[in-house]
Amino acid sequence: MIVTASSTVPGKTITKSFGLVKGNTIRARHIGKDIAAVFKNMFGGEIEEYTKLMAESREQAIDRMTEAAKELGANAVIDVKFSTSYIMQSAAEILAYGTAVIVE
Repeated sequence: MIVTASSTVPGKTITKSFGLVKGNTIRARHIGKDIAAVFKNMFGGEIEEYTKLMAESREQAIDRMTEAAKELGANAVIDVKFSTSYIMQSAAEILAYGTAVIVE
């Protein structure tokens, strides 16, 4: 499955469009990670626990989006974007969305 943020795939022609596909996940923070984050906040530096959590969330959202595209018969998803929204104080939704297409 080709997944790209651009509206074209170099060297390929879009022959069919299936429209919007999306995949999402909602993740809650973990109390242990929150404690580590408090210390990082006090002393500075990257909060690796949250960086890893967000990276895993984006990958899961992409996987779900590509599965939705496959179910439609697509072999690529173009114009891929991400959106993040907070559901509640300790939980966030990661949404990946794009246009499912067939490229040849």
